[in-house]
Amino acid sequence: MARYITISLDKRGVSCRAVLLDREAPRTCEAVWNALPQSGSAYHAKYARNEVYTLVPPFADPKPGRENPTVTPIPGDVVYFGFEAWEIGNPAYGYEDSSEAYGAQGATDLAIFYGRNNLLINGDAGWVPGNVFATIVEGLPEMAEAAQDLWLRGVEGETLSYARAE
Repeated sequence: MARYITISLDKRGVSCRAVLLDREAPRTCEAVWNALPQSGSAYHAKYARNEVYTLVPPFADPKPGRENPTVTPIPGDVVYFGFEAWEIGNPAYGYEDSSEAYGAQGATDLAIFYGRNNLLINGDAGWVPGNVFATIVEGLPEMAEAAQDLWLRGVEGETLSYARAE
């Protein structure tokens, strides 16, 4: 039976529904499902283009490793990244001091992609593959509109939340 999650930009009151890709990314899906709900400050990508994400403390034990990876996510992809502390805690990236980016254990990045022509590359680190673990099946146009608003007006005070859907 398919499992679904709800992803929300809380301040903007916009949500979408995604189906877990249990067949393609079973370890990642299980790790995320068991860790829900998750919520944190929302960020709009600088490098990847049409991406909104949050950073939360690492929750996968053991880490899922690479499965269903991509460096070219498409609209509707929901992607998991596991970062070590040295990979993401660069002050030049602009995270506030309290951000999970500076956690000694690293951070988990849970991201959604809402438009085309994304490329997961970081000028400091090179290619940054992520595990595609879900696909947005409802609410992508509304989420894309809200994500563009984040890009144009800023992310301050916005949270991105992930929860099990009924």
